[in-house]
Amino acid sequence: MIDLHSHLLPGVDDGSRSVEQSVQVLTAMAADGVRGICLTPHLVASRADQGIPEKYDAAYAALAIVAPEGIELFRGVELLLDRPLSPEAAADRRLTLAGSQYILVEFTRMISAHTAITALTQVRQLGLIPVVAHPERYAVCSPVEISRWRQAGAAMQVDANTLFQPTARGRRARALLEYGLADILAADNHGDSRSLALPSERLHEMGGEVQADLLLDRNPAAIVANEPLVPVPPLAVKTSLVSKLRSLLDSNG
Repeated sequence: MIDLHSHLLPGVDDGSRSVEQSVQVLTAMAADGVRGICLTPHLVASRADQGIPEKYDAAYAALAIVAPEGIELFRGVELLLDRPLSPEAAADRRLTLAGSQYILVEFTRMISAHTAITALTQVRQLGLIPVVAHPERYAVCSPVEISRWRQAGAAMQVDANTLFQPTARGRRARALLEYGLADILAADNHGDSRSLALPSERLHEMGGEVQADLLLDRNPAAIVANEPLVPVPPLAVKTSLVSKLRSLLDSNG
């Protein structure tokens, strides 16, 4: 499995606070079968012209020296589109996922459907492919609206653990899988226990082996290799499993 959304670059945002904490999490992820992870600290588009902050580079250098074997580290950012991305920033592949043409983006919580389409179209026109982080967070997220985002050239990164939560976000995440609108899953780990292991296990339990392979391995690997994504067949997530997982996922934060 490859996880393309994490906040394990130590001491730079609201994620891991230390190299030791990041190493502990990475070791557990490797044991769970994660073979690659992208470190995606927060960055805002209004500051992207300044490039990667020096503290991000320093944190990566410190982590890379002691990172556990068996899990490859990639770099990128989770870019908040608080304003249109400039051509200069778009040309800086240090901002993209593993230096590819794919860039992980997010919006402010109350984004409107029109504003989201405009922002995604603008990123696409700069020659990048926006990968929307956790689209289920946004109230405008629906199969109809997400279909429009995809038509604008965006890909969707659904949160792997939210997928199984009995919440409004969980229902929106499941709808994306049920309509074949999800491209990858990621854990969005912030130095905690969130992982891809349990979601992978549950997808296999419900007969979603093909979907699990695409969402957790083949499509993330395609992004790292800067290759096209493979459409993920629709999959109905069984609500009985959602109820079964409630206490487990709640305890994981």
